[in-house]
Amino acid sequence: MPELPEVEGVVQALKPKIEGRTIQQVQLSEIIRFSFGEGKQCIVKQAEPDAFEISLSQMMITKVERRAKYIFFHLLKADDPYVLVSHLGMTGAWFVVNSPEEIHEAKFKKHIHATFQMADGGYLIYSDIRRFGELRFLTKIEDHAPLTKMAPEPFDEIACDYFIAKSKLPKYEKKAVKDVIMDGQVISGCGNIYATEALFAQKIHPARTMNRISEKSKCALFEAIVAILRQSIEAGGSTISDYRNINGEAGTMQKRLQMYGKKMCPTCDTATSQMTIGGRTSVFCPNCQH
Repeated sequence: MPELPEVEGVVQALKPKIEGRTIQQVQLSEIIRFSFGEGKQCIVKQAEPDAFEISLSQMMITKVERRAKYIFFHLLKADDPYVLVSHLGMTGAWFVVNSPEEIHEAKFKKHIHATFQMADGGYLIYSDIRRFGELRFLTKIEDHAPLTKMAPEPFDEIACDYFIAKSKLPKYEKKAVKDVIMDGQVISGCGNIYATEALFAQKIHPARTMNRISEKSKCALFEAIVAILRQSIEAGGSTISDYRNINGEAGTMQKRLQMYGKKMCPTCDTATSQMTIGGRTSVFCPNCQH
């Protein structure tokens, strides 16, 4: 699943290509129309397909930004502001092309689910192989409550203090640290890959509960998360399976990962172990991480 670095890469690539441009019309795939109302299997949320297409036509894209793992497309129509919120789910990808035929990988071309034809020519296309992503058209961010509950950006000055304060709440103090740092209301944008890497860097067992970690160690862990996120942004993100940027290119951070997906610990050559925490597989070194 794309995490903060991968989403940041998409946003930085989208900005110069679509900001200031106008959407002429939108076309959703037939499978989206068929699956509307089926929860996670329908990408379009909060709006019927016809209404979604009509509402977005003639919208100007004024700004594209990332918030945690979300992409916000800020829109303007007749001087009224709106926002299209995109979550990539597990396999979502955006492309800016002159023609859909320019999408070279067959698996992405086969699963095009939203085609935005631009008024000045070309297309903004959303493809999603497994259809766990989201497209949510809102009048304002506050119209979707979960978006207002996200933790500060991890790069904000207040983010570490916010994390420590949250970790002491009864809701979190007896939870596994891996589960807590993947909670978007505690730390924004940290998913399974980078949580695994940060815990290995700090030699913390993923199942250790928050009340068994000192405040000093929590600070160090938070700093490790920020460092690995920054490193991944510089590397263009991690392509474990289906992540691509808008040019169809893979990231390279997966070549630098120390623990995620590894069979042997790079530090002590011990076979790694796995356990399920928060519904996700956690890989760790049973010798180095305590």
